[in-house]
Amino acid sequence: MTSTMSATQLGFEPFVEASPTELRSHATDDDIQAAIWATYRQVLGNDHVMQAERLTSAESMLTHGHIRVRDFVRAVALSELYKQKFFYSTPQVRFIELNFKHLLGRAPYDEAEISEHVNRYVEHGYEAEINSYLDSAEYQENFGDQIVPYYRGFATQTSQKTVGFVRMFQLYRGYASSDRARVNHKKGCLTEDLARNTASPLRTSTLSKELLGTTGGNREQMYRIRVSQGASGRTPQIRRSVQEYVVSYEQLSPTLQRLNQRGSRIVNITSA
Repeated sequence: MTSTMSATQLGFEPFVEASPTELRSHATDDDIQAAIWATYRQVLGNDHVMQAERLTSAESMLTHGHIRVRDFVRAVALSELYKQKFFYSTPQVRFIELNFKHLLGRAPYDEAEISEHVNRYVEHGYEAEINSYLDSAEYQENFGDQIVPYYRGFATQTSQKTVGFVRMFQLYRGYASSDRARVNHKKGCLTEDLARNTASPLRTSTLSKELLGTTGGNREQMYRIRVSQGASGRTPQIRRSVQEYVVSYEQLSPTLQRLNQRGSRIVNITSA
């Protein structure tokens, strides 16, 4: 469990004392509204939701007990609103990072998790990718049907890898910030660390002071990047030609930036 002092120093104290939002039986109208807005905040990465963007039909179904909180979470994640914010113009690896954060409340642990979800999307499409989080045993064990997902990565939990705690801070940009407000918000935050199987140092939210972490990978190591050509416009291509690039450690970051700028989708990154 994370201490209050550490939480204050690292900038996530609002999550330490907060209780999960759960919609219980005989919930009041205020309880239902709280669950609706907690879902928007979590699934949309704290991005502002305008009145015209609200999913009024899904909200009504939740209000009248026709669907559960998990169903409402699914409706938001499958919506055109979510696609516009996090899918259409976002590199695939970044899209998957955010799916982990928004739907499971944690960061991906390793490159294998990213590759698994990349392959699922390529083979089965957008809906299958989103449903894989919501229908997982991990989601059921932590949130069930009536708890709004929340950021679990800030506390040590059973079966959670320690590296997940460090990587969650790379995805977390502060309680009042949104996932679309950060600088370079379309660039994957964890790509290089996952490829090198390392964790970046933690820094405080106010002074950017390094607190803990590990150093980067072997500078003599070569890495193989497999990419597929990005879709044009807003129509995802399910089948794409795959190309490979073998680069050094020093070339890894600039190569990934160039590929992202071209609209290419990262399939995986492995040691060459």
